[in-house]
Amino acid sequence: MKNSLYDYFRKIASRRKQGIVIAAILAFGLVAGVSILDTDAPEMPKAADEARPGRAEAGHEHAGEDADEENHDKDGPETDAHAEEIVLDEEKIRAAAIDIQTAAPAKIRTVMQLPGEIRLNEDRTAHVVPRLAGIVEAVPASLGQTVKKGDVLAVIASPALAELRSEWLSARKRLALAQSVHAREKQLWEEKISAEQDYLQARQALREAEIAVANRQQQLVALGAEPRGEGNLNRHEVRAPFDGMIVEKHIALGEAVKEDAGIFTLSDLSSVQAEIVVPAKELNRVRVGGEAVVRATAFDSKAEGRITYVGALLGQDTRTAKARVSLENPDMAWRPGLFVNVELLAGEVDVPVAVSADALQTVEDKPVVFVRTPEGFAARPVSPGRTDGGRIEIRDGLEPGARYAASGSFTLKSELGKGSAEHSH
Repeated sequence: MKNSLYDYFRKIASRRKQGIVIAAILAFGLVAGVSILDTDAPEMPKAADEARPGRAEAGHEHAGEDADEENHDKDGPETDAHAEEIVLDEEKIRAAAIDIQTAAPAKIRTVMQLPGEIRLNEDRTAHVVPRLAGIVEAVPASLGQTVKKGDVLAVIASPALAELRSEWLSARKRLALAQSVHAREKQLWEEKISAEQDYLQARQALREAEIAVANRQQQLVALGAEPRGEGNLNRHEVRAPFDGMIVEKHIALGEAVKEDAGIFTLSDLSSVQAEIVVPAKELNRVRVGGEAVVRATAFDSKAEGRITYVGALLGQDTRTAKARVSLENPDMAWRPGLFVNVELLAGEVDVPVAVSADALQTVEDKPVVFVRTPEGFAARPVSPGRTDGGRIEIRDGLEPGARYAASGSFTLKSELGKGSAEHSH
């Protein structure tokens, strides 16, 4: 009896242990199944989408829209290109005063530009000196005054001049005496009263007296003093050697001056010179007699002239030579000291295509020429080359015979700008 009860309870305990193990196995299987389901969940919509044809067709539709947008972007420049054409009829062209010319071969004058400065014309500038030492008694001329040839600039009291005039007066008196003696001896010789030797001596004395007077007179003329036999013999008048303006004055009333002192600088400003500095490499292109155009840097003015001087020597430090261009200056507009730019004609070259300088315009930072079309004008990009200020060489972008807008092309540029602004809106 006792053994049967023991066996019974042992069987019950064994069954409980088996139930616990089975419950644990079921719980582990449930957790593993849930994690497997979570891992496969993201792939399910993908599979569903692949199974549904509507989703694929929608994707193709979006792709088609993207392609259309790309094509639209690509078509943008073509639209802008069409916007560069300006529609104008003949009546509007005449109203806008647009001059239509034809592109053709031309001769382009090559120009070299060098900086320069206006200077006095050295051929018409004089440093006036008194030529006699003395004391200044009067100075009727003032700085900046325009004077005529022969006008008195200053008056100097000179003891040396008084001595020369005295010698001239003495020579004249000796000449008068020699003339009288010569006339008497000639008469006596002709009447056979005196010997021929006396007559010859009188004639020799007369010639010497004449030479003495001429000598003293020439000395006075060389000093700029007129021969004078009365009044103040020491009065020396310094006169203007030619018409001009007093640009420098170094004399004052009462001061003592030497014979070689520069008391005035007189210059004829109706003609001036533009002095330029020519680099050594450009000297072979600068010739005496060549044409030149001088332009002021301080104001809008230009003048034409010719090269009158080219230096034969180079500066030791600068390795450049000086050249001068002569300019007419009737209105005194070209004042010495004014900075200028000098354009020198360096030569001429034949080009196959050239247009007027007014025809070249800049659109979107590119040079263009407005070419005539049946509807109006079209902006055509070009590659400009050499220019002489009046015509411009076109290296690429334009053929000979093409009709283009010359003067008035800026109006077309403005119209093109308006069209671009409206297109951007």
